Amino acid sequence: MTTIPHRELRNQSSKILERVTNGETIDVTNNGEIAATMIPPSISPFERLLLAGQVRPARPGRVDFRTLPRITSKVGTAEILDDLRGDR
Repeated sequence: MTTIPHRELRNQSSKILERVTNGETIDVTNNGEIAATMIPPSISPFERLLLAGQVRPARPGRVDFRTLPRITSKVGTAEILDDLRGDR
């Protein structure tokens, strides 16, 4: 993966877009921090995570949820939902 400053993107946008179209992934920085990541349109975010090794594909077949152990909680469903919703 290549990292370029936003100034280079501004000055050479057509060349950089061509590189991205040809399959290169480029991070664009602003004041030294990554502000954007340009990826080829054929690669989905999930495919990008797969290639980076940050996720793995699901195993083939169905999951029998009846075999999963049940968990009980002292907190009721209403309390959990109230906590998730916050101050909405």
